[in-house]
Amino acid sequence: MHKRIRKAVFPVAGLGTRFLPATKSVPKEMLTVVDRPVLQHVVDEAREAGIEHCIFVTGRNKAVIEDYFDAAYELEDILLKRGKKKEWEALISELPTPGSMSFTRQQSPLGLGHAVWCARDIVGDEPFAVVLPDMLTLPNGARRRCLAQCIDAYEEHGGNIIAVEEVPPEETHKYGIVSVGKSFGQVFEINGMVEKPPKGTAPSNLIISGRYVLSPEIFKILEKVEKGSGGEIQLTDGMQALAKSQTFHGVRFDGKTYDCGSRLGFLTANVAFATDNPEIASEFRTMLKDVVGKL
Repeated sequence: MHKRIRKAVFPVAGLGTRFLPATKSVPKEMLTVVDRPVLQHVVDEAREAGIEHCIFVTGRNKAVIEDYFDAAYELEDILLKRGKKKEWEALISELPTPGSMSFTRQQSPLGLGHAVWCARDIVGDEPFAVVLPDMLTLPNGARRRCLAQCIDAYEEHGGNIIAVEEVPPEETHKYGIVSVGKSFGQVFEINGMVEKPPKGTAPSNLIISGRYVLSPEIFKILEKVEKGSGGEIQLTDGMQALAKSQTFHGVRFDGKTYDCGSRLGFLTANVAFATDNPEIASEFRTMLKDVVGKL
């Protein structure tokens, strides 16, 4: 019987330089996709997967993230006084239960591996999820979102889980890449990992796409791992070391991932989520056809 995955780490300390000047005063994680901040979308995904405790690794000028997940008494009072009960109920329904969210600081931008390590004392000695807020996911059909699919794989296989997605072979040098072993449907054994391999050297075209389930032993490794690609402490390097003693499985996510860390990915996510939203999808498609028709 595997320990249940109760906690998820969200690294949100990045500067968002690709979105300046917007991110001069607004964290990139708080930019909206349709009507919800990017960060709310991934928290919703975590809740759907059964996560009970969200851990945010923040940086300077990110206090608005903590405020967002707090009560807004003045706004709630105004909504009630103006009879906007539907809006008030929507606001209240998004509030986390007391004690279900924690915040810790990454004082220096030393990479994803270092950000995950900063959450070690809050996670404790139990397996946990890592969710990259830049990456938004939509499942195919009635399937649940990416993190839920990863946790399903963990409950069946145990060990460590990485979500993967296919990219064109000519783009593999931009990502962390896995090599494929024995397959079990959408799940497969991972035989190796490499961070941003030189062009033409990638072991597959399956990229590490921003959802992980990891054992707590990763923290001791990340504490000692040396700086890697980009002069940062890479999570992939830590996982490579952990793979010497523990199993890793990949999950081919049955859906689509949108990289909101880039402007084009962010705009594409807005279109995808708008056309998936039953409240506005029909009207939005009509407006979109009108815009596209003028190109």
